[in-house]
Amino acid sequence: MKFASDIHPVLAESAEAALVAYQHAMATFTREERLTLVGIGGDGTPTYFLDEFVERPVLDVFERHNVNVLSEEIGWIDRGSSETIVVDPLDGTANAAAGVPLACFSAARVMDGIAIEGLAVWLDGDRYWWSTSDTPIHNTTTGRTALDGAAVSMLRPRTETFDAWTRVARRIDRVRVLGSSVLEGCLVADGAIDAFCDPGGNIHRIVDLAALDIIIRAAGGVVVDLHGRDLVYTPDLSLRWSGIVAATPQLADELRMELLRS
Repeated sequence: MKFASDIHPVLAESAEAALVAYQHAMATFTREERLTLVGIGGDGTPTYFLDEFVERPVLDVFERHNVNVLSEEIGWIDRGSSETIVVDPLDGTANAAAGVPLACFSAARVMDGIAIEGLAVWLDGDRYWWSTSDTPIHNTTTGRTALDGAAVSMLRPRTETFDAWTRVARRIDRVRVLGSSVLEGCLVADGAIDAFCDPGGNIHRIVDLAALDIIIRAAGGVVVDLHGRDLVYTPDLSLRWSGIVAATPQLADELRMELLRS
């Protein structure tokens, strides 16, 4: 994949490393091998062979650039730099391991606690999204302000989110469950769907949302938390957010009100 020359080398090189490793893994290893449990990641969730295989060359890139790293799998690496890369080398592991072509690489450059650049790459789709914190807003979302009749992607309904999931599903025109928060958020930026959320849940980490926040704001949309918590760029991967991505602030507010309704 050819990346634009103005993308910072640390992001472009790490994305290319992830893409090469991902393609090799998908062509070489069986589904069972890709799903082999190899440990517990920095975020406290299981790490599978495919996660580790894709992350390894990405970490090599960050070491060459001598930057700090906050990754879903390896956790926090402090190199004493003012720059930290907040990265999820493989968002949508379950999809990828099963051979479903809906998985992404996602990374953001954070300088002194402020996110300044984000890149997301669809690993099967020959497509990427990139923005900086000072990219002019280009209004590529749908611009929808009302929840009724909207097209919304959501994480799969779980016991604790089933009621909220159902309330939203009853009001909207289309519901999709794609299994990759990064990809679904980028589709909001593209105007392919109106919103994405974990309906009433609290599952997203900063590695899931950092790049997406920059990309969606440049597209004229918003990333908000159900309970109004701001994103914070700290090494603590135990922190969670709900992650509502919407085409407009008005749609985000209406979605929040529906999710908070008991």
